[in-house]
Amino acid sequence: MRPSRITFPLLFFLWFNFVSLPLATPARGQGTPPGPLHPNPGAEPEKVPAPAEQKDQEKGAIRVRVSEVTVPVAVRDRSGELVFSLTAKDFHVYDNGVEQKIEHFDFGGEPLSVVLAVETSSRIEPMLPAVRQTGIVFTETVMGQTAEGGVIGFDGSVQVLEKFTTDVDEIQDTINRLPMGDSGARVYDAMWRGVSLLEECPTARRRILVVVGEAHDQGSEKKLGEVLREAQLANVTIYSISLSTTLADLRAKTTPYQASQIGPPGTYPVPVPNGETETPENEERAQGGNIDLLALAIWLVRTGKNAITPNALAVASKATGGLDENVKKDSLIEKAMDEIGGELHAEYTLGYRPVGTELTGYHEIKVKVGRPNVTVRTRPGYYIAPPEP
Repeated sequence: MRPSRITFPLLFFLWFNFVSLPLATPARGQGTPPGPLHPNPGAEPEKVPAPAEQKDQEKGAIRVRVSEVTVPVAVRDRSGELVFSLTAKDFHVYDNGVEQKIEHFDFGGEPLSVVLAVETSSRIEPMLPAVRQTGIVFTETVMGQTAEGGVIGFDGSVQVLEKFTTDVDEIQDTINRLPMGDSGARVYDAMWRGVSLLEECPTARRRILVVVGEAHDQGSEKKLGEVLREAQLANVTIYSISLSTTLADLRAKTTPYQASQIGPPGTYPVPVPNGETETPENEERAQGGNIDLLALAIWLVRTGKNAITPNALAVASKATGGLDENVKKDSLIEKAMDEIGGELHAEYTLGYRPVGTELTGYHEIKVKVGRPNVTVRTRPGYYIAPPEP
C-alpha cells in the first residue's frame, strides 16, 4: 500500500498554527496576566504583618467564623424516644433573647467529620480490650455512609493515630490495634487536638468529637474552659463515653477500693452520704447528684479556667450540645457508642447569623419547639472574647 501524500496546503496550515500558538494572548479576565503586576508609581508595597498582628488576624478569623452559628438539636418525647417529624417551622432560636432567622435546616443528612479520641493509658488496661471492640460500631453507626473519621490516642501524651479518611476498614483496624500507654490521662489536651483537627474541615460538614476515657484529667497543659470555648467557636459537638477507673481498679487488683481523687490526696471533696462506704455506685451518685453541669459549663467558657469537676466529659458534652454516656460495665461500651451514633443521625441542625446582639461576650442560645410534651437538648451558647488592647 502506498503511503498517503501530504499536500502543500496542508503543510502550510500545520506550520502556521504551530508558530502562531506561542503568540496567542489570553482574553481579558481569563488565564494568567502576561508577566508580573507592577505597583502604581509612588505606591508603598504591602508590609508583612508582625507576629502580633498575625495573631490578631487569626483571632479575627475566629470571630468571622462565629458569624455562622451551628446549633445541634436533639428532641425527645415523653418516653425518651427521638422525635423525627419536625420541620424548620417548628423551631425558634434565640441568641441572647433575640429571635434569629433560621437560614439553614437539616435533619441527620449532612456529612460528618468525626474525630475519635481514645484514652490508652494503663489506668484503663482492664477495659481497653472492650474499647478496641467498638471499632465496628464506630465505623458503622457513628460514621455511617458519608463521614470522614480520624483517631487520636492519649495517655501522658497525645498522638494522632489515624488522619482523616473515609476508609472505614482503616479506621476500624486502627481502633482494633489501640496501643497500651503510660499512666497519664491528658483528656483536655486530647480534646483540644481533636477540636483543632476539626477546625480544618469544611464548614459544610458537621464537626463531631467523640471522647472515650476517664472523666478526670491528669497532666494537661490546656484548661477545660479554653477547650470548651474553642469547641463552641468552631461549632464542634462533643460526645463522650466516660469510663469508670474505679471499676478498672477493682478488676485489676485485689486491694480494697479507693475512690478516685478529684482533690488533694487524703481528702474527699465530694463525700458519700454518712454511713455509706466508698463504692463505684456511691461515688458516682455523690459526685453527680448536686452539681449543675450547665451552670458549670457556662462558667468555664466565660472564664476559660479549670475546675475541680467530678466529670469533665459530661461538662464538655453539656457545653456543646452533645451526649455523655457513663458506663460501668465492659458490655455497655459498645451500647454507648451505638447510642451516640443513633442520635447523631437523628438530630436536627439549625444555622443562623446572629443579629440584634452584641458581638463580644457570652451569647446564650435558647431553642424552643412548637410541639407539646417534648424535651430539647442543644448547646447552651458560645463566648467571643473582646479584642485585646
